[in-house]
Amino acid sequence: MVIIVGATTINKNEQTPAVQTFEFKTVTVIESIVPNGLGRSRMLSVNGMRDYKEFTSTQTEDDNTRNKSKRKDVRVKDFDETKLLNFFNIGGIRFQNIAANDALVTSKLNDMSANGWSLEFVNSGVESYGGKGDSNGIYVTRYIFKRSVQ
Repeated sequence: MVIIVGATTINKNEQTPAVQTFEFKTVTVIESIVPNGLGRSRMLSVNGMRDYKEFTSTQTEDDNTRNKSKRKDVRVKDFDETKLLNFFNIGGIRFQNIAANDALVTSKLNDMSANGWSLEFVNSGVESYGGKGDSNGIYVTRYIFKRSVQ
């Protein structure tokens, strides 16, 4: 008999608690809100792994040595990149593009769910187009998934 308590599983036959562990995955959607369709929009999902500890240093009063990792070592080259459409085209905001992006993101979310991932958090932010003289503008959404590790 197995009883699940929070994230800890206790097997009554063994009397030893087994901690349930999870893995996490982030999918990032970057949508351009630059006028005239000049930006680039993508959905990114990393396939490779990185251990953050390799690129982290701990700062103390006695030791303020910084991590000396090279940028090329931090970069991940094993990832999926899905082309998305920009929010704007030459005529202004393009609702068909937004609907197309929604369809692609929904497809990814459904695929993740079918593969055992549970959507845990959604974070978004925007650096919007500020009018004349401001050619920047992106809308970023991060989808954080988790699933149980066997």
